[in-house]
Amino acid sequence: MVPPGRVGGGQPSFGVLGGDRPVRRLLPLAAGVLTGVLALAGCSGGGGSSDSAPGPSSAGSGATGSSSAGSGGTGSVSPAPTPSRATQAPSPEERACYRLSYAQAVAPTTAAHSVPCGRSHTSMTFAVGRLAAVVDGHLLAVDSRRVQQQVATTCPRRLTSYVGGTADDLRLSMLRSVWFTPTVAQSDAGQDWFRCDVIAVAADGRLAPLAPRMAGVLGTSQGQDRFGMCGTAEPGAADFARVVCSRPHSWRAVQVVHLTGGSYPGTAAARDAGQGPCQDAGRAAAADTLDFRWGYQWPTRQQWADGQHYGLCWVPD
Repeated sequence: MVPPGRVGGGQPSFGVLGGDRPVRRLLPLAAGVLTGVLALAGCSGGGGSSDSAPGPSSAGSGATGSSSAGSGGTGSVSPAPTPSRATQAPSPEERACYRLSYAQAVAPTTAAHSVPCGRSHTSMTFAVGRLAAVVDGHLLAVDSRRVQQQVATTCPRRLTSYVGGTADDLRLSMLRSVWFTPTVAQSDAGQDWFRCDVIAVAADGRLAPLAPRMAGVLGTSQGQDRFGMCGTAEPGAADFARVVCSRPHSWRAVQVVHLTGGSYPGTAAARDAGQGPCQDAGRAAAADTLDFRWGYQWPTRQQWADGQHYGLCWVPD
């Protein structure tokens, strides 16, 4: 079976936050920290980093810097049956809403019933499709890596076009895609659908309520503000945690720093690449351009391997 706990973002692996790995899991949070100060003509800084990543998280960026200026196996294969009309259960409905817990949202299957979208809900189906499970005349198991990879790639890719805005707007938000497939028993009975849902991660292990209408939400300043990625403290601080911006916070992710190259550039290069752009972002957000603060999170080696080839700039908010 593919392990539970998968979230994709329209970016590399999350999840989780940062990149989005095409598997059922959340991406790790940032791992290292760089701090510094620039006030008037003075500047000082320090740094730290780590290529190890903490456990599952809501965002999936990587190492952190801040500064102030002033799964599953291959599955079984069997001959492809020809399901009768009676075994073809109806597909899930698009635009259906659900009141899911975090654990339910990251499970590979679900039996939850929909609720009216005008009521409080934490998950909304934005796409439904059919599994391509027949290969060379044989039916792959629904929990095989090949079948699950199809869904884990498709749902995050479709999320950006549904919620609107740009790919970077999605990376700077706490909106993520989760996906569901039939159970093995349901698949054996002929069900071959997959379902893509959008969720908003409120904090680690918790979901935030969604808006009654999520289509195009990141194409608006109100949606970007409500579902943006914020922090409870300065990036790298012991009490720093990523939260959705509708919750109490003191920092906000404001810019994506794109890194290039096929192989991991190394901690120092990944860290240094964001200092100029993030310092500029901090200056632009500050009331005093000679005394301001900023933060930067860069990907760890593992997050780079998962597909996250960018960092995030943070400013006080």
